[in-house]
Amino acid sequence: MKKLFLLPLCLLLFSAVAAAQQITRFAVVDMSKVYTAFFRESRAVRDFEERSARVQADVDRMTREIQELKSEQTNAEMQGDNETSIKLENEIYKKSEFLKEYFKLKTAELEDQKKKLSQSSEFLEQVYNELRIVAESEGYSMVLNLKEAKGILWYSTAIDITEKVIQNLQSKNTR
Repeated sequence: MKKLFLLPLCLLLFSAVAAAQQITRFAVVDMSKVYTAFFRESRAVRDFEERSARVQADVDRMTREIQELKSEQTNAEMQGDNETSIKLENEIYKKSEFLKEYFKLKTAELEDQKKKLSQSSEFLEQVYNELRIVAESEGYSMVLNLKEAKGILWYSTAIDITEKVIQNLQSKNTR
């Protein structure tokens, strides 16, 4: 009778100890990669990409103008026309400074727009729901954003669930 009572008690004790020593599993996800893959076809992202392309075209145009002015300055120097060379040098300086400021300003605006896109409530709701589903199905207790977790010094690619989240989001949007 004692043995019959001891066996269930040992099993109960063993399962309690095993449950108490459950290992917390972590996963990582690259949210910027999810954003890029998932919203590639959305109108908001197309607008962002068009704006980005316009800025790049402006930068390219201004760079060409500066290069042409430098070429003109070189020609003026070779012909001994110091007055024209100095005027061109001043114009090159002004245009170069404008280009630097323009690039800095537009880059900041584009980064802000990209951040707002990636933090939209609809996007976050879909991604967080999918993260929860993938994490729970894979047995992860916590998911960290790979790009914003400055404390992550190393991780195994086996815990990177980025591709699973992207695949799940894309499969749900094609239905």
